[in-house]
Amino acid sequence: MSIIINIDVMLARRKMQSQELAEKIGITQANLSILKNGKAKAFKISTLEAICKALDCQPGDILEFKP
Repeated sequence: MSIIINIDVMLARRKMQSQELAEKIGITQANLSILKNGKAKAFKISTLEAICKALDCQPGDILEFKP
């Protein structure tokens, strides 16, 4: 089982750079990179909410399950 994080896909669709997203949601570029690369063990629902608000998307656009 694995959860795929599609932040890069949504960034490309919104023509937004990682740095801009990090600034909008209030986390460091390094922490955003950890999320984007799927290295994070966990993240807060408030962070997911901020990402969805900044990228104008739904949580299902960001998270994907692949068995």
